[in-house]
Amino acid sequence: MSPDRLAIHTFTNKPWSIHECLENYARRGIGGVSIWRETVAGLDLKVVKKHLDDSGLLPVSLVRGGFFTGKDLPSRQAAIESNQAALREAEALGLPMIVLVCGATLGQTPEENLDQIRDGIMALLPQAESAGIKLAIEPLHPMYAGDRSGVASMRDANELAESISHPLVGVALDVFHVWWESGLEAQIRRCADAKRLFAFHVCEFKPDFDHVLLDRGLPGEGVNASVRIAKMVRASGFDGLTEVEIFSRKYWSENQHDFLEKIIASCADL
Repeated sequence: MSPDRLAIHTFTNKPWSIHECLENYARRGIGGVSIWRETVAGLDLKVVKKHLDDSGLLPVSLVRGGFFTGKDLPSRQAAIESNQAALREAEALGLPMIVLVCGATLGQTPEENLDQIRDGIMALLPQAESAGIKLAIEPLHPMYAGDRSGVASMRDANELAESISHPLVGVALDVFHVWWESGLEAQIRRCADAKRLFAFHVCEFKPDFDHVLLDRGLPGEGVNASVRIAKMVRASGFDGLTEVEIFSRKYWSENQHDFLEKIIASCADL
């Protein structure tokens, strides 16, 4: 896969500012970018949008919304308001989609979490419709099911999206989170056939990781599932950019230009 078929999440190169990300991705021929809210927090979004427009990079998504669950109504309402702010940010930046890490609350049942997630997404739909912004549910690996996401598989994500049944609600598939799932190819086809496969992210799960969040691998490392799953995704008809989303203290400590070259090389066979 050539660099122009890749989009990179700004958190992948966390040491870089948003302007360094845009400049260096464009210089290296990367096709697009997904912008993390942390990367632009406190900045003038008009200035960021101007740089994004001038860069020639395809704007892919804002990362991230979600975390809809909570023990009480005020906490859930606060989450909705945070997501409404994310929608305004996405609109200001010209980003057509928000990736949702949907949340989970300790002590709640899976059903309670999923009900609250569904309610939260549905509460955003009027604003999302007005702005024309897609909402992409990202299933997370089951190790995060206790406190990060009650959506723990592609099957969960498909069932949730189907229950909402809205053209702006779909799924962001990340290799790190779903590589383990039996019947994955059928779930990918199910999603794509319903026109709900909105995004495809790559990074690798490393069974010997030293941090549950911040030790993810390049394609080819760890369980080495990116090539296998990329074939399933392409066979389903998905033709969007392949997004690179790697959280790694190891790679963040390196020269980020060198890391960018490693990313490009590791994605060549996708």
